[in-house]
Amino acid sequence: MGTVEVMRVGLEQVRRDWTRLGAAEPLWAVCVDPGKRGGGWDDDEFLASGRADIDPAVARLEELGLRPDGGRVLDFGCGAGRLSNALAAHFDEVVGVDISAPMLEEARRLDRSGGRVSFVLNERPDLALFEDDSFDLVYTDLVLQHLPPELAEGYVREFARVVRPGGALVLGVPESERRTFKGMVFRHVPWPLVALAQRVLLRYPAPMRMHVLPTERLAELLPGSRIAASDEYWGGDHWRHLRHYVAVGEKA
Repeated sequence: MGTVEVMRVGLEQVRRDWTRLGAAEPLWAVCVDPGKRGGGWDDDEFLASGRADIDPAVARLEELGLRPDGGRVLDFGCGAGRLSNALAAHFDEVVGVDISAPMLEEARRLDRSGGRVSFVLNERPDLALFEDDSFDLVYTDLVLQHLPPELAEGYVREFARVVRPGGALVLGVPESERRTFKGMVFRHVPWPLVALAQRVLLRYPAPMRMHVLPTERLAELLPGSRIAASDEYWGGDHWRHLRHYVAVGEKA
């Protein structure tokens, strides 16, 4: 089986899993909190959590001199629109893209942007729906980790393609597993067993795949761009998460 076919098979599994999650528990699947199972997220509280993430990230872009002059943003893996709504408070136009149709239905229900956000279903292993240099900023947070590594890396390359020179990327990804029991389970236990445990023991509607994307590998995927900062921003006992702020350079 060739690389392209492997990617398509992997993407189809991701689509099935996140379609189930979006149909069963969309807000909880976006913000996993044991206390929020069974519809525990309040809509306003859910959207406020997005603002709590986006507002300091935009301030950090400004501090680094990376906030784009333009106003078109791609929110990759937008899910139920938690970050899309928050981004719309800072930019003129936000395009939220996701692979899960039920997630996008929920995102449209929660859309409070006054028309500044549009939501697009993308079931491809690329971003061919969008032209080169068509965004000023790509933002994605806690999304790439749920994709098979070859798919995640392909999308990172696509981010650099669709962002104009002089634009920026903000990529929130796990840098490494923590040296805890839970972290080492994800590092060493085969994925099919982890998925089985999530379904049977934790009773997830569908499993949530997890992978790391180390900073060195990210830099290799973005030749000609500059990682201006990599801030640790989220704890937990599974992963060490970094939010990377990337200046997109001139393209060949």
